[in-house]
Amino acid sequence: MNSQLVCSDVIANSGIAFGTSGARGLVSEFTPDVCAAFAVAFIKSIDTEFSFNTVALAIDNRPSSYAMAQACAAGLKLLDLNVVYYGVIPTPALAYKAMQDNVPSIMITGSHIPFDRNGLKFYRPDGEITKADEQAILASGAVLPSISELSTNCDLAELTVNKTAEAAYISRYADLFSEDALAGKKVGIYEHSSAGRDIYKKLFEQLGAEVTSLERSDTFVPIDTEAVSDEDKQKARDWSKTHNFDAIFSTDGDGDRPLLADENGEWLRGDILGLLCSQFLSIDALAVPVSCNTAIEQSNSFSKVLRTRIGSPYVIAEFFELNNHYQNIAGFEANGGYLLGSDINVNGKVLSALPTRDALLPAFMLLSQQGPISEQLKKLPLRFTASDRIQNFAREKSLVLLGSLKQDANNFLAQLGYEGNYKLNTIDGLRITLDNEDVIHLRPSGNAPELRCYVESRSQKQADAQVKNVLSVISS
Repeated sequence: MNSQLVCSDVIANSGIAFGTSGARGLVSEFTPDVCAAFAVAFIKSIDTEFSFNTVALAIDNRPSSYAMAQACAAGLKLLDLNVVYYGVIPTPALAYKAMQDNVPSIMITGSHIPFDRNGLKFYRPDGEITKADEQAILASGAVLPSISELSTNCDLAELTVNKTAEAAYISRYADLFSEDALAGKKVGIYEHSSAGRDIYKKLFEQLGAEVTSLERSDTFVPIDTEAVSDEDKQKARDWSKTHNFDAIFSTDGDGDRPLLADENGEWLRGDILGLLCSQFLSIDALAVPVSCNTAIEQSNSFSKVLRTRIGSPYVIAEFFELNNHYQNIAGFEANGGYLLGSDINVNGKVLSALPTRDALLPAFMLLSQQGPISEQLKKLPLRFTASDRIQNFAREKSLVLLGSLKQDANNFLAQLGYEGNYKLNTIDGLRITLDNEDVIHLRPSGNAPELRCYVESRSQKQADAQVKNVLSVISS
């Protein structure tokens, strides 16, 4: 008889924690027992609310993701559940298909964090889990046999790929737009190791675009859409000059955060992309994290804008209240991930709600407009943002720093060359608004040992310079 494991004990001893979106940790911490414990604890936390006999799984292209999926599947099968494995697909593709089928799902992905780390994202039949659901998983008293012992007697079962989730995700957008929606547009797809790289080219071509695949990688590339590297910035400019693109499209590792460059090869900030998309969709009310650009309010495009803590669960939590008062509801994050909180009418057709981050909708909405993307940007209020991070910066260290600045930020600001009044917002990290309306926002990452810095200013040059200045002062 295998020894019994209590899920909460296994999880607590693993070193893995929930961040802004999902559970994240080192690959070495995601042992078979830990993966199985998370899967079983998740199902046990929702099985009294929903009726189902199947759970859907999918993965990103990280080297560790498939083995983690096998362990999750093994744990689920101990509960006599059927497991449907959709292979390597974007997170929103998994969430969309699972919600259509009214079943829970688990995405094995670490999103944009380095390949030596990984993670798990959980979806109830009605969408992404809440912060309350996270606590229920962590406290689960469910038991399971040791998967490690089980696997000594028989290998973890191979998983057979089901392609229907990929097909459903393609149909979601292929059916929404006409076959010539992107006709005449030249689009580069920066494929790297994105989970959606086998979907994007065929979908853009179905909508009439001329597509060029760029830099597909056999090794995992941790693209962070909030901290685009100088190398990737230069690549986009060079690609645009060489190929005369109208746009370049890419995503992070699991395909829920978009990265879109204009015809000049300049990457758009995610919150600006979300703002333009929301205008084109005639959204009535938005929920966005506190870190997003204040051009959202200054545009006067929306009846209501709610500011939340950073993380998709906090954005989604506001949708219920907004839906009581407004018709077209959405949210987006500074990373560009777009969350559709209600069914909406697009091109005379109904696009169903998808309350999880998605990369494709904002890209298609911008590219299907007349005129170059740079012209669309000129219609927005002139507020510019920049962001970067200090990696390998322990969370404890970040909290000490922010605690000190909350007490008195004058010395810190003086080192940045600013002397004057300021206002503090502590809804998530520390957001300092200066008298000249510049904003400096510091917070520890919820997914990795990093300190993130967001700056908003009157010019892109000033925003970029201030981010470097802030991180330099902190590092020293």
